[in-house]
Amino acid sequence: MEFSGEKLTFKRIFNYIFGLFLITLGVAFSIKSGLGSTPVASIPYAFNLILNVDLGITTFVFQVFLVMLQLILLRRNFKTKHFFQLFVSVIFGSFTTFSMSLLTFIPSADNMIIALLMCVVSIILIAFGLFFYVPTNIVPISVDGITQTLAIVFNKPFSRMKVYFDVTIVLSSLILSYLFLGNFGSVGIGTVLGALCIGNVVKLIHKINYKLTGSEVDLKKM
Repeated sequence: MEFSGEKLTFKRIFNYIFGLFLITLGVAFSIKSGLGSTPVASIPYAFNLILNVDLGITTFVFQVFLVMLQLILLRRNFKTKHFFQLFVSVIFGSFTTFSMSLLTFIPSADNMIIALLMCVVSIILIAFGLFFYVPTNIVPISVDGITQTLAIVFNKPFSRMKVYFDVTIVLSSLILSYLFLGNFGSVGIGTVLGALCIGNVVKLIHKINYKLTGSEVDLKKM
């Protein structure tokens, strides 16, 4: 059986599921740290606070927007399978709930050092998750789909566009929250660190993998 022109092997499916799980585990650690939401969650959370609309609704609308943006940018290169990103986001949400339940035995951070350590763990887990699941070329989460799209359109590495996109999202959330709420919403030091570091950690993992295996991993494959 083939998917996206490649054989749907056990390894490919495993890397996809395992990568998504690592990302949700990273999100769970980010929440536990209490240092702010993950970068991509900052915009939906800002609109949740501003409009007093359920977070699930604002998250879904944001994901639809990202998929439509991919359609506009990729044009004829946009594939039907990319619409399944919305379905994958539902699965991702379930994984996140499961990951949060796994961390119930870990108490919330009671000092800044522990909180920062949780934040670092979160960044590393998310970066490894991206490294595993994105190259499988199955169906990305919408936030990673738009990052791949931008990397393709501007001919830049995925890791660099990940930093640019996350920083843009965080800055937009800060501006919206400050203008309409008079505060910074869900953006905290953990959000900023995630925006600046996740893409760079992916780049580091890619370099280490190349030195160890001699093989390149295509993070822009769609």
